Amino acid sequence: MRLPAVSGVFYPDDRESLKECIKGCFFSGFGPGSLPVRPKKNSLNNSLKGIIAPHAGYAYSGPCAAYAYKAVAEAEKPDLFIILGLSHSGFDSCIGLDDWKTSLGTAKVDKGFGKLLADYGIPVNEAAHAGEHSIEVQLVFLQFLFDDFRFVPVIVSDDFRKVAGALMKALKHAKKKAVIIASSDFTHYGAGYGYIPFKDDIKKRMHALDAGAIRTIKSIDTNGFLEYLHKTGATVCGRHAVAALLECVMPAKAKLLKYYTSADISGGDYSCAVGYASIAFLP
Repeated sequence: MRLPAVSGVFYPDDRESLKECIKGCFFSGFGPGSLPVRPKKNSLNNSLKGIIAPHAGYAYSGPCAAYAYKAVAEAEKPDLFIILGLSHSGFDSCIGLDDWKTSLGTAKVDKGFGKLLADYGIPVNEAAHAGEHSIEVQLVFLQFLFDDFRFVPVIVSDDFRKVAGALMKALKHAKKKAVIIASSDFTHYGAGYGYIPFKDDIKKRMHALDAGAIRTIKSIDTNGFLEYLHKTGATVCGRHAVAALLECVMPAKAKLLKYYTSADISGGDYSCAVGYASIAFLP
C-alpha cells in the first residue's frame, strides 16, 4: 500500500474537510463555478483522450485543476486512468503496482495493465512513488469524482517516447480505453526557482511565456513544445509527462480550459510565482 505523502500539506488530511476543500475548488472564483454534471448514457460528444492538470497545493492550483476534472467527470468514464507524473527527486521513468491510500480511501491500481507496461520495458519502482506528490494530488480529485475506478501511476523522465510507446502497445493489447492525465505546473518564476528571465512587467510576460508553451501543446506538437522550452528556458516541471501525453493522444484537438498563476490567486506578489493550466484533449 502506497501511503499519502502530502496529506495535511497540499490538501486537508481529514476526509470531510478534504471533500469540502475540493468542492471549494470547483466553486472558487478561479474555478469553473459548479460541480460536474454526469453525462447521459450513450451521449454523443462526451469523449475525452486526456488532460493536463497542475499539481501544487489545492489552495493555489486546485481551482485550475477543477476545470480539468469537470471535463473528466462529464466525459464517458474510461476503463482506466493513466496518471503521468514526474519525480521531483530525480527517479527515472517507472510505474507502481501498489494500491494507493489517501484520506478519501484506497484507490486500486490496474495491476494487469501495469504488468503489461513492465513487459514493454517500463520498470516497477515503488520507492520512486513513495514521496512524490505529482500523481497523488491528481488521484485525490479522481477519488472525489468516482466511487470506483482503476488507475496506473507512471513517472515519466526524458525517455518519454519509450513510455508513450509502451502505453500505446499496452492499451492496444489490453483493448482498454484510457484517459491519460499529465501532471504538470508551468513556469516557475523567481529566485527560489533559479529563473528570473525578466524583472519588469512580470505578470504580463509570465502569462505570455506560458501562452507560448500552451500554443505548441494545442498544436499537438511534441518537438515544438520541447524546443520552445529549450529556447526560452521556461521551467515547466512536468514537461516529459506532457510530451508523453502528446505522443499518445495525437491526433487530437486540445482546448485550454483555464490558466492563471499562484500570484494571481494569492494577491499579486510576482517575485515568486508558478503558472497553472488545465487543458483537455478531445478526439
